[in-house]
Amino acid sequence: MRSGAKVAIVGGVFVLVAGGLGYGVYDVVLGGDGGGDTETAAASSEVKTGPPGKEEIEETAKGFLAAWASGDAQAAAGLTNNESVAEPVLAGYADDAHVTEAVITPGPAVGTKVPYTVKATVSYEGKTKPWSYSSELAVVRGLTTGKALVDWEPTVIHPELTEGATLRTGESSTAAIEAVDHNGKVLDKETYPSLGPILDSLRKKYGDTTGGSPGIETWIEPADEQLPDTTLLTLAKGKPGKLQTTLDADAQAAAEKAVKQFSGASVVAVRPSTGSIRAVANNPATGFNAAMQGQQAPGSTLKIMTAAMLIEKGITSATSPIECPKDVMYQGNTFHNLDYFSLPDSDTFTTSFARSCNTAFIKKIDDVHDDAALAKEARDVFGIGLDWKTGVVSWDGSVPEESGGVAAAQYIGQGTVQMNALNIASITATARNGTFRQPVIVPQSLDDRPLATASRSLSPNVTRQLNDMMRATASWGTGKAAMASVGGDKGAKTGSAEVDGQGTSNSWFTGFSDDLAAAAVVQSGGHGGDAAGPVVAAVLRAGS
Repeated sequence: MRSGAKVAIVGGVFVLVAGGLGYGVYDVVLGGDGGGDTETAAASSEVKTGPPGKEEIEETAKGFLAAWASGDAQAAAGLTNNESVAEPVLAGYADDAHVTEAVITPGPAVGTKVPYTVKATVSYEGKTKPWSYSSELAVVRGLTTGKALVDWEPTVIHPELTEGATLRTGESSTAAIEAVDHNGKVLDKETYPSLGPILDSLRKKYGDTTGGSPGIETWIEPADEQLPDTTLLTLAKGKPGKLQTTLDADAQAAAEKAVKQFSGASVVAVRPSTGSIRAVANNPATGFNAAMQGQQAPGSTLKIMTAAMLIEKGITSATSPIECPKDVMYQGNTFHNLDYFSLPDSDTFTTSFARSCNTAFIKKIDDVHDDAALAKEARDVFGIGLDWKTGVVSWDGSVPEESGGVAAAQYIGQGTVQMNALNIASITATARNGTFRQPVIVPQSLDDRPLATASRSLSPNVTRQLNDMMRATASWGTGKAAMASVGGDKGAKTGSAEVDGQGTSNSWFTGFSDDLAAAAVVQSGGHGGDAAGPVVAAVLRAGS
């Protein structure tokens, strides 16, 4: 806070008022008299151990919040367990973020944590605006002193502040953008919260080329210069430059609503004919863009790629009979189907695909005579690992060349295969049309960036068989229930990915409807059709 501020405490609320008497008033209001009590000092010299008690938690939180509100960064930092790191961040609240007034209202402690709300005023070059948010602190026992101290984390100052980041207020480093969907509808982070990190990234990359002008803002400047600033408050709007995206507002709205059903979910929709990304949504909506940057085993959704490879090599076809025993051994590794189901030997590859039979795929690996065949298929046909340039930071998947049991696990989307919702949506889009088109969220014409291209396409015959197999999955296989509400020419593939140390598998689902493909993952969601399936269906119904 600026010098010459005072703090008053009324009903547990810490109020900073500009132009006051400074830190001395804070001490008086808290009841201190500047003197010392010999008996108290002697008692406090005993180093306490164990978790802090209720009174200690309340008093420590009270002292810290009051010192922070008064603008005494040194005193507030002294009540934390990392004084040297905390002090410059606390001082920056006034010096860098230009907060001139603050009312901090603590709530009841919950264990060692104390939640609070901040109602502040930010002022910069004659521009003033209120700023409100909520956060929390935790109280711990000092390792050497035994004192109750605030456990220092940047989130104590603001819930989105990260290690090494800085709160700043001033003229924005780049011009604001007005992002619009492919039909010209405005996209903003308030209406579409999952787009927050994406819009920040687009602004950092393209803001200076869209003809806009900077405004006055409060933002988080990350420690990594490659990451975008996160705007928290706009004191004065600049002139935004219009930025065309490939997104579809209707699909995005449906995606935002769908992922909110689960504590950890991501979904992406892609148009197969162009590679245009139509929707990206995550829950939680802020921070890491798991839908485009995540790296997880995708389970049986990868069987789309494995099936393409087996059919291309002439090892099987959609209508060929194939064995599906309840379990199978391959080089010392046992693979089994869900609940150890099996199918008659006369059933076709389409049935094994639609029912998601793991063993049918594993039993064919010896016939391929190349443990690296799936990795080659991933790169050469489906564009996985080819350095995608989507327009924002994204990850383009990985199917490493492996051997033995690890290579077998890859056939069913386990082992060392790593994907995200964007990658699986793209795989589905490629299977839909037979040709990989690198996903983009802004048109290539915006900056003429090079797009990844696969070395070959699937033949029309293989493409037709893949589509038929996915249609079977959607109409009578494991995807039937989830896809029942989806119209048009539709197909699907379910997946459940086992994760070490996780009691319930991750739920994966991918599908298409006419010229739209989508994929979703729900953490610990179980079977693909139960959790991720309805998310994909909602996006397919809404998109275009």
